[in-house]
Amino acid sequence: MTGTSVLTIPAGMPWLSLSIWLPILSGLAILSLARLEGSAIGTLRIRYAALGASVVGFLVTMPLVFGFDSSFVGFQFVERTAWISRFSIDYFLGVDGISLWFIPLTALITIFVVVAAWEVIEDRVAQYMGAFLILSGLMVGVFSALDGLLFYVFFEATLIPMYLIIGIWGGPRRVYAAFKFFLYTLLGSLLTLVAILYLYVQSGSFEIPTWHRLPIDLPTQIALFTAFLVAFAVKVPMWPVHTWLPDAHVEAPTGGSVVLAAIMLKLGAYSFLRFSLPIAPDASQELASFMITLSLVAVVYIGLVALVQEDMKKLVAYSSIAHMGFVTLGFFIFSPLGVEGGIVQMISHGFVSGAMFLCIGVLYDRMHSRQIADYGGVVNTMPKFAALFVFFGMANVGLPATSGFIGEFMVILGAVQFNFWVGLLAATALILGAAYTLWMVKRVIFGETANANVAALTDLSRREFGMLMAMAALVLFMGVWPKPFTDPMSRSVDALLKHVSVSKLTQPVIKAESR
Repeated sequence: MTGTSVLTIPAGMPWLSLSIWLPILSGLAILSLARLEGSAIGTLRIRYAALGASVVGFLVTMPLVFGFDSSFVGFQFVERTAWISRFSIDYFLGVDGISLWFIPLTALITIFVVVAAWEVIEDRVAQYMGAFLILSGLMVGVFSALDGLLFYVFFEATLIPMYLIIGIWGGPRRVYAAFKFFLYTLLGSLLTLVAILYLYVQSGSFEIPTWHRLPIDLPTQIALFTAFLVAFAVKVPMWPVHTWLPDAHVEAPTGGSVVLAAIMLKLGAYSFLRFSLPIAPDASQELASFMITLSLVAVVYIGLVALVQEDMKKLVAYSSIAHMGFVTLGFFIFSPLGVEGGIVQMISHGFVSGAMFLCIGVLYDRMHSRQIADYGGVVNTMPKFAALFVFFGMANVGLPATSGFIGEFMVILGAVQFNFWVGLLAATALILGAAYTLWMVKRVIFGETANANVAALTDLSRREFGMLMAMAALVLFMGVWPKPFTDPMSRSVDALLKHVSVSKLTQPVIKAESR
């Protein structure tokens, strides 16, 4: 984590490059199939091509999981090729225990997005499928990049397909929501570019591992931390720069909401662990109280805001902000339980929030309404859907034996060890989460059939049932047996915390040789 130790690629296979570029190139190829949309058979071929590409994109991430050596501290599956030699910019990829699980998670969510859009998206199908495949590859690139400029290119490039997804296939206020999303995230990232260029000037390299070892005085660390914070806080999003998220979720199509909640929010949180903490460890500890305060505000205040929402999507969007508050809280209490709990919460939130938005999409496809007041008694007409919706609601609350419980429990336990009152305030999220989630479930699912529209609802199709059952199996598996998820990250987290605990102010100067 703190050095440049690497483990070479088994059998020389570029698994990370395949995970990045196969979806991107497949997405570009599918864009070229738009001419087939004039017929039903042509459109069906586009859908099958997108499904095949997403499945293959997921399969090429499996060697990363099964070939990962949990006993090795450092980056594995490393690929390195000179990109712009004059400025020491490399195509430099690698994963450690912190980034490992987000790569297959991204690829898996893409499969669900393609399946969810199978019958729903009827216009510009090739563009829709192609945009999500390209976005998938770009997000994997963010989690894999070990060159600072390469990271920045992937990080910013993710804005383009998501902007188009919201702006073209979104709701009535889609243009407003797309512009707000784009401007918030783009403007927030400009300071990060300045910080990256500063680190290059100081080190002579764009290598992120080299930056981890660069000695920097405290005032400069605080400036760098602040520059990174602006971009990453918007992406998470943290309070008070969260206001773009509810609008983006409400206006985005179902697939856009799923990817936003399940993956894109994680880009900012992951970046804290890759940039802020290891590059500016002294500043991270100096500003820890500030970050914990912002996190607790997100957990408590945003939970209260979620209680009064009448739109299901907006409620789950605010719920996502509150859950991501748990993540940043875990990171800045600087304990293995807290950091690992935050990472586990990120993975779990990818499953649970994605499933919640898929469920809301199922209802919206039938009634074209997300208003809670328009529903009631859905269990009477959609019993299979009701059972799964209640299950995902329980996971969102943090019910034991679901994935939602593991991360929250670890963060709360770490917070109590750090400070009892911080832990107590964090634990209120369990009460608030139960309040707003169960209140929504009660009004939508239970009771008498509310109206003729609800009475006319049909239960899940085989496609929808299979998709949601797969999500439920993942949530249950992670909740019952979290060990496969936590084991690979433990050594990387320990190395990160050891690095953060040692002041960089006394370390020798490191200057990379220019090439």
